[in-house]
Amino acid sequence: MKYEIMGSPFPVVTCNLSAGESVVCQKGAMTWMTDNMTMETGTGGGLGKIFSKALSGESIFQNTYTALGTPGTIAFGTNLPGSILSFQISGGRSIIAQKSAFLASEPSVNFEIFFQKKFASGFFGGEGFIMQRFTGDGILFVEIDGSVIEKDLAPGETLLIDTGYLAAMETTVSINIESVKGI
Repeated sequence: MKYEIMGSPFPVVTCNLSAGESVVCQKGAMTWMTDNMTMETGTGGGLGKIFSKALSGESIFQNTYTALGTPGTIAFGTNLPGSILSFQISGGRSIIAQKSAFLASEPSVNFEIFFQKKFASGFFGGEGFIMQRFTGDGILFVEIDGSVIEKDLAPGETLLIDTGYLAAMETTVSINIESVKGI
């Protein structure tokens, strides 16, 4: 799949699919498509997947769009002013993102629920106990409200951020909560 992210403050990602290629998205994400794209709606899994999606703020239903016969184009947009980030997910790289961040992906990307490991991180952190983990192999698009600044941390490097401002991280990064003194 070839894609381009463009526009502001409501960006869209335009995906060019080969004949027979598919893409999965959240409910209401599709903004436009060519007439050879077909849509199927389903839960994307069993009862466990339905529960995971509902718990993490996603719709329990997802749409799968496929280019039939010839190459097709489809675009997905954000619901609020913000950013669309793309990640290449592979066996060695998975992503954890804030609740309701999923926009679209190749069907080979798996959605899982992610619980904060430490009680304080989940209880006092702006993202709460529940986040989303994406594994598998393929391209993932997430939508983030507002602007994004990417930080690459060196091994052992730490960064102190205000809770709720973590958009996404690789699973090699850990999150911890530090109390403000005097409160």
